[in-house]
Amino acid sequence: MSSLLRNRWVRLGLVVVVAVLLIVAPLVLPVFANQTLIRIGVYAVAVLGLNIIMGYTGQVNLGQIFFVGLGAYTAAYGVTHDWNIVLVFLAACVIPGVVGLLIALAAARLGGLAIAMVTIALPIVGVPLAKRLSDVTGGSQGISARFSDAPDWSGLYNDQWQFYIVLLVTAAAFILGRNLVRGKYGRAFGVVRENEAVAASMGVSPYRYKVLAFTIASIFGGASGFLYLVAVQYTSPETLSFGHSIGLVIAMVIGGAGSIAGSLLGGAYYVLVPQLTNAIDPNLTAISQGVILLAVLFLLPGGLVSLPRVIRRLSRRRGTRSSQGTTTPQTTPAQPPPAEPTQEGPENTERQIRS
Repeated sequence: MSSLLRNRWVRLGLVVVVAVLLIVAPLVLPVFANQTLIRIGVYAVAVLGLNIIMGYTGQVNLGQIFFVGLGAYTAAYGVTHDWNIVLVFLAACVIPGVVGLLIALAAARLGGLAIAMVTIALPIVGVPLAKRLSDVTGGSQGISARFSDAPDWSGLYNDQWQFYIVLLVTAAAFILGRNLVRGKYGRAFGVVRENEAVAASMGVSPYRYKVLAFTIASIFGGASGFLYLVAVQYTSPETLSFGHSIGLVIAMVIGGAGSIAGSLLGGAYYVLVPQLTNAIDPNLTAISQGVILLAVLFLLPGGLVSLPRVIRRLSRRRGTRSSQGTTTPQTTPAQPPPAEPTQEGPENTERQIRS
């Protein structure tokens, strides 16, 4: 199967099939399913940005939700002031990117707990700041921005139109992310993650690439904020909650750190698992999610994306054991009696060992 997937035409065919399914899906799925897939796309982009800085570059970022919220507020401000939708999207990406760049320039030289404290402070400061700047953010009540309703000429329902917007942006984000980590920047990120001293000796500036990774993660967070407003059409200080930021980190770890596909799985985990645990018992939601997290960490340290690799390894071991168990024992030929020792015996033995 793996050799078949290495074929270029097989991979291209799979991509075409998946693309057709995604295009047709919103036309046949119910509203709830479309809304669930939309939310998965929204948070998959946020987890992808987080994965670039944490999974690929090895830097701590516990404040990704701050850039998601900043992108959502920027988009809401542009919509309420009748900006062009393309300009709204660009502003939602650029403004968080600029803020992330400024923070990275100051914090990238830090490491360990220091940079963790800086990123933790972002959502902690962001929530009261959003409440205080009520003229721009709507204060504690938040701000509504309806701009993603389906136009009359499309013949689509609102959830279908929103699905296609999210699909377009999410697909573009994942293609850009994949090309980034598979090129020279991805290799540089990997060297910085493994050993900064080795990276510096190879001519790779750890400071430069940490700043670059943090800025890219901020841009992806802003794009996720734009998609969040497309899906919900409302944002509030709760969007910036620190708990959501920790949830994104958990989703990245469970999906698979350092994996593009793991980012998509992380987005699915972020959306689906709370729905599942709430359906089972709302009072045990936190405990259930903690148990799932521990189970994945112990059984799949590489995240859900490593599950096929683990299954192949286990099946290979099982096949090896079964082949060893069915092997018929061979009778050993009778050994000739030992030769009589001679005076040159020790010399002959030493000669054999040397030979």
